[in-house]
Amino acid sequence: MDAPEAPALADPAIDYRLAFEHAPVGMVLSRQRVMVDCNARLCEMFGATREQLVGQSFRLLYPSVAEYERIGRRMLPALNASGRYADNRMMRRLGDLHGMRGGQTFWCHVTGRALNREAPHEAGIWTFEDLGSRREDKAELTPREREVAAQLMQGLTSKEMGRALGISHRTVEIHRARLMRKYAAATTAELVQKLLAA
Repeated sequence: MDAPEAPALADPAIDYRLAFEHAPVGMVLSRQRVMVDCNARLCEMFGATREQLVGQSFRLLYPSVAEYERIGRRMLPALNASGRYADNRMMRRLGDLHGMRGGQTFWCHVTGRALNREAPHEAGIWTFEDLGSRREDKAELTPREREVAAQLMQGLTSKEMGRALGISHRTVEIHRARLMRKYAAATTAELVQKLLAA
């Protein structure tokens, strides 16, 4: 009995544009941190039209300029080393389209790949997954608290978070204590559970 043939890698019947457009996660093609193309799921997630996003800086999707700049600096070493980067972070919805409320923040898992490790922001492919299942964050968090919360959700220790964020582990513990008060959590595990359900 003959073994079945492996499918051709570049099957002309596959419409890659259709696959990009209808992917179950938000997808963006970027150059120098500017969105040059995006799919329908990304538009739904951020409550925007494609025309509102294409040609705009990713800055538009962040809660603040400081967070946009800080995360941009933080991702460079990983993109230089492996060409890939991933984290959980707070993002900001833009408008009232697709049932979203403009200005609302939500937890998002972001994964990216640089097409050129030597110039990581030159061109990239990024995916966005809404971790909050369209539930907004209930607590008012500072930018640093959002960063610490995102690291907590990845299961990092205070020392690991401090290294990742460029702050001392004691500063991380102060922010974690504030988060626990804001979310009325008695333990770190309870805090993570509440963050994921926020």
